[in-house]
Amino acid sequence: MAQPESHDSGDSGDSGDSGDVEGIDRTRVSEWFSKNVEGVSGPLDFSLVAGGRSNLTYRVTDSAGNAWALRRPPVSHVLPTAHDMGREYRIISSLGPTDVPVPHAVGLCEDQSVNGAPFYVMKFVDGLILRDAETTTKVLAPEARRTAGQSVADTLAALHAVDVDAIGLGDFARRDGYAERQLKRWLSQFDSSPVNGLETSGVVHAAHDRLAARVPEQSQTSIVHGDYRLDNLVIGSDGKVRAVLDWEICTLGDPMADLGLLLVYWTEPGEPQILPGVNATGVEGFPSRSEMIDRYAQRSGRLLGGLAFYVAFGYWKLACILQGVFHRYSGGAAAGDRSSMDGVGALVSQLANMAIDVLDGRSVRHGG
Repeated sequence: MAQPESHDSGDSGDSGDSGDVEGIDRTRVSEWFSKNVEGVSGPLDFSLVAGGRSNLTYRVTDSAGNAWALRRPPVSHVLPTAHDMGREYRIISSLGPTDVPVPHAVGLCEDQSVNGAPFYVMKFVDGLILRDAETTTKVLAPEARRTAGQSVADTLAALHAVDVDAIGLGDFARRDGYAERQLKRWLSQFDSSPVNGLETSGVVHAAHDRLAARVPEQSQTSIVHGDYRLDNLVIGSDGKVRAVLDWEICTLGDPMADLGLLLVYWTEPGEPQILPGVNATGVEGFPSRSEMIDRYAQRSGRLLGGLAFYVAFGYWKLACILQGVFHRYSGGAAAGDRSSMDGVGALVSQLANMAIDVLDGRSVRHGG
């Protein structure tokens, strides 16, 4: 889920820095900074950035006013193959020289004796994290909202245009069988995240089976961000994308998966939000979903075959992710960020049903 590594949006999301900060060993992490980060001037202050319920993000500031972002896994209930800090760090390091805006990679610590889990550090990128309609209305002018939508589409096209072999990511993941691999992975994650008293297995498995029976041919391969959405981006006051964040589930595969998931989140004015508090595009000024599709197609030059499948897959994957979030939350793994969880369990079934509706052409939001 989203980890807002930077914002000046007026969101009072920091947990503050009085005393201990959950998930941070202040003494040992400060020592690591002094040895591995050029120009750091102690003492360091640490604060949890609110919003993320998967990998955790902290703002780190020193006495000279320098700022970094530190990413680490959840404090408990870590699923196998998930929350790999090395993968995230490799991605942003490799993308640094490309046209894709990412934070500057500073360092990776895989020695778990330092902080109880691996972590990596990057420069803190100032800008706006646009999550909800109320904040977006306050901080981004209507004319900049259209620019923001266009920049979101353009940045996604730029990501999908990256030559993975040229930047050293050719061996990052398998390139073929993307949808089949993803269906298997997320069903496994779902089955590994039971929540007492919550019965979602039937509809999630039913949607999985429908998707598995309709997998389109994979005719193209690119970097797939995996959670490409507006509130995983740092936006400037001019509407331009300054940085793409949260590379936790990045892989290689079909680029339509990123576009499909973006459309799942891209709420239009008057529509209900997909997730509580995630409806920034529901205010006037942003391009419509059809305009986003056209902009991406124009900028990428790609044929958009299989897009409907990947919209449905986006709903289903989100259901699986939310089940995992709820599982970790119920186990106390949110590290201070335990807001807006009421009703998440019911959303899992709702999202799985929406996946089936898209596959069957019954989606109101997507023209069914």
